Amino acid sequence: MIKNLAKLYSAELEGLQARLIEVEVDLNVGLHSFNIVGLGDKALQEAKERVNSALKNSDIKPPNKENRKITVNLAPADIKKTGSQYDLAIAVGYMLSTEQIKFFDTEGKIFVGELALDGRIRGINGALSIAKLLKDNEFKELFLPKENAREAALIKDIKIFGVDNLKELINHLEERELIKKEPETEFLPDPSASSGLAGTDISEIKGQEHAKRALTIAAAGAHNLLMIGSPGAGKTMLAQALISILPPLDLEESIAITQIYSAAGLLKNRDFIEHRPFRAPHHTASPVSMIGGGQNPRPGEVSLAHSGVLFLDEMPEFRRDLLEALRQPLESGSINVARAKNTLTFPARFSLVAAMNPCPCGYWGDKEKECKCGAHEVSRYQKKVSGPLLDRIDIQVEVPRVRLEDLKKQRDEKLSEKIKQSIINARQIQKERFKSNKIQIKTNAEMSSRQVDELINPEPKAATLAKDLFGKSLISARGYYRILKIARTIADLEKSQDVEENHLSEAFQYRIRKE
Repeated sequence: MIKNLAKLYSAELEGLQARLIEVEVDLNVGLHSFNIVGLGDKALQEAKERVNSALKNSDIKPPNKENRKITVNLAPADIKKTGSQYDLAIAVGYMLSTEQIKFFDTEGKIFVGELALDGRIRGINGALSIAKLLKDNEFKELFLPKENAREAALIKDIKIFGVDNLKELINHLEERELIKKEPETEFLPDPSASSGLAGTDISEIKGQEHAKRALTIAAAGAHNLLMIGSPGAGKTMLAQALISILPPLDLEESIAITQIYSAAGLLKNRDFIEHRPFRAPHHTASPVSMIGGGQNPRPGEVSLAHSGVLFLDEMPEFRRDLLEALRQPLESGSINVARAKNTLTFPARFSLVAAMNPCPCGYWGDKEKECKCGAHEVSRYQKKVSGPLLDRIDIQVEVPRVRLEDLKKQRDEKLSEKIKQSIINARQIQKERFKSNKIQIKTNAEMSSRQVDELINPEPKAATLAKDLFGKSLISARGYYRILKIARTIADLEKSQDVEENHLSEAFQYRIRKE
């Protein structure tokens, strides 16, 4: 180390990815000044006051008592630096440059954390992303707030040190009292966590056998689902019940979701996300809140629903531009947020579940209550959801009014357990199929048209039926491939090796609208 110059490392969060930032602290001759350079935002410029007070209250001579010019440089200088996570690195760099702590090798170490005025270290967002940065760059040690340590310890083979306050860190760096390394966080998701997440179990739903069958197929293949029916038919309850029959998360999925929620500041003192998310934004949501972005880009609802369910209740009430923006993530499983200097990519592989009434009053086609809407009103209402978006929704079902005799039926307590097990079995069949073909996907819904041609071989009768359906029903090419994917999921639920005629005919009936 050059005398009066210290160099160490911190990290900047860009979307979900962390970038390595070099923190240089230099002392020079001149009148007292404390400057932070390197394209920092307002929160970063205010770090000077937090660092001053935290060092003073930790029995360290602070910068404002130093009659020298202090310069903190954050490199690369062309990357915008945001947030308060640089406080810890600046404080440690200052102590090294003024020789107030014993010199130590800063290589391979990253320091992140916000300082309180009394020297405590407050939590940050994106700890998991920063831990992944260490592993990718072969760094070995991460010093961060204690409350973020368990989250970061999901990443294996790096040393995580959770720090409560600045004094504790000084004692560790000077080897007077070492901080214990955080043990690796063991991934043990609670199997019952998802069942109560949305407050509804599928066994609580009376009747609606056709809709429940559609839910089962949607869950088994991660397909998109649209339910159309009169008010009070149970569309919202069915959507909420979907989360109760989805298979549990694996470690890879949990890390991906945890990374998203951590970057968005929504982890709420949890070590990791242990259940599949269920997001139900209001129809007044803005495009940025739904898709992601903003001045400091954050993941939107489509990313927060990654590996889970995005539920749009009363779909036609959402803004047209917002609905059209869903087309990209529904196809690619990710969302690109373009900015002047770079483009950020957020994962968005979710199952879209939408509900809508058939008309403004909700009773068009209802057998018991008369519709008060004119034909033009009905047509105008239904056209609020565009054809290209509907084309991307695999399963479209009508949800009729529940009959009184169905409401009086006794509840089957084991129904959700039976359905969930069949879905887990179907997902396992898909996993093995794609693994043996060296395809990096997990569910039937993710297959491309080329993969459908390669992996789905209908029996002769089913192939003839598919040809007839395509020729006579005017379905689009996209709709044709989506029908084949649904048929493959139905076959997986029945543990059938081949797609048979009955699988294809059932799949076709879920395309209730003309393409």
